[in-house]
Amino acid sequence: MTKQEQISRRDPARVMRLKRLGSLHQCRLSFMRTLSRRMAGEGWKFSRPVFDIDEKGVGHAVYSAHGPERTYSLVAFAHDLPAELRSDRVIAEAWDCTFSLYDGVPDTADIDRLRQNVPLQEAGRISKTELSLSRANRSVRLWAHVVDALTAGEQPDPEQIDQVGYLMRTTAVYGSGKFGAADRQMIEDREELLAPFQAEMLSVYLTRTFVRDLVQHMANAKGGAQTATLDAAIARRLGIGNSTGLGMAPFILNHPILFSNWIMAREEAIARVRSVAKASDEEVARFRELFARSELLVERWRSAHPTQIEKLADLRRDLEALRAHLETADLQENNPWNRLIEWSEDALSEEGQEFIASLILEPYPALVDGLTQCMADKNKDAFRIDGAMPVEEARNLISQCFGWAKGLSWGEHENCARAWYVSEEKLEPRMGERFEEPIADYEQPLAPARDAAAALEALDGWDGTVPVASFLLKHPEHRHTVRRAQMSRVAPYGEIQDNTISSEIMPIDMLRAKLSFFGATHFDPRSDRWVRICMYAGAPYPEELSSESAELWVYPELPE
Repeated sequence: MTKQEQISRRDPARVMRLKRLGSLHQCRLSFMRTLSRRMAGEGWKFSRPVFDIDEKGVGHAVYSAHGPERTYSLVAFAHDLPAELRSDRVIAEAWDCTFSLYDGVPDTADIDRLRQNVPLQEAGRISKTELSLSRANRSVRLWAHVVDALTAGEQPDPEQIDQVGYLMRTTAVYGSGKFGAADRQMIEDREELLAPFQAEMLSVYLTRTFVRDLVQHMANAKGGAQTATLDAAIARRLGIGNSTGLGMAPFILNHPILFSNWIMAREEAIARVRSVAKASDEEVARFRELFARSELLVERWRSAHPTQIEKLADLRRDLEALRAHLETADLQENNPWNRLIEWSEDALSEEGQEFIASLILEPYPALVDGLTQCMADKNKDAFRIDGAMPVEEARNLISQCFGWAKGLSWGEHENCARAWYVSEEKLEPRMGERFEEPIADYEQPLAPARDAAAALEALDGWDGTVPVASFLLKHPEHRHTVRRAQMSRVAPYGEIQDNTISSEIMPIDMLRAKLSFFGATHFDPRSDRWVRICMYAGAPYPEELSSESAELWVYPELPE
């Protein structure tokens, strides 16, 4: 592999549009894949010290992951949930299973304490020895199908497996201090948790193993000696589902440096691969193989939502066009990946463009994987406003980030139709109709473009040489805009280049942007405000984990 002069990262004004962010796909930098590579590379060991579940599927279990320096344990509680109480809504009060990720190996007293709190979720409290709190519900029909098939001595139908993709779906995985859990600052210096959301991804990985074991246990209890053991290849096709709503959307607005680091790492990876002057036979073969496997991944992607149906149709057309292009394309000479990206920008939708942008990274672990170390936010001083900055510099920074917003008529209803607020009942973010609901007084500062336009208007006429602190003394309502503008110096991809309160806003675009970095697949919106996804489908289970199996599991194996 040879390289030429480095191609620049794509312009934030292009990348940070919501339609494009809502078309992102998983890649080598995704947090699930980062974790599986680490666990395999470091030779993590796994154990199940407790599995105390009765024939009704009620009880608790402990799954431990032993890394080089520390052990983490999933403590799982299985419940007998009446069908009428099963709900994916955040306001639910009972679930099929509840979980906590424990820092170490819990003893009997720890398990007793968790038993009193974890099943209550928000109504309970955990401690700094716990890193996450989560819950999950069965996919009722698929669960029943798998249990019945195994009980009859048969394997479940792969088509039904692919239609759903998971036996259980989580409705929340809380961490970073919520409900008493350990704050991020307590664990951020641990090497294995340095990349974002590694504790949460480990919790989901162990949850998937527990779910596989639980369905087998239930089948064994029902069928006795004739019960079949779930085929390992079928089991690998099962992931963990997740139902995610508006609670996740404000995260990327409230963490501009962190989100910028994610996007910037991906853009840097894309730029590095685009800069490869000549690809080897092995690199081209890997790309072509994974393209064929990813076609199978897309083929299994189902959705009933009109927006996603349209996006899937676009993506499938894009894959057909790409397949035809690859029949004659030279992928070896003259910056092949840069030429492929440039071709996609003219020939494909955003879905297809971002699909290719992720796929070209796969043959280049040496160029890409180290960037995971750049994705956390360690800039603890960025929140402090530099009051000595001259007004002119602050004005220029705001204009660089939000100059496009100054041209919008913010008095028009369509430009400020929505308002973000926090539900009193669940303390979760919500979005409502500003002119139809009495919510304006409770609005959260999640409209940075509108606020920036107001700040620029207020700055008109100010002497550019005076400290911005003088301006903020008279206009403290613009402190958060100045702070965000100053953060942009280290976070060029920190601001969404769209209006987050317009009548046309699609919050699921923000959800998908974040979830793609988790490594989610098979996005299935259920409205413009919540989405179902699949996590870890295809991943090796702990007893299968190796350097080979940990690498490309997200892409289905091609049929023999």
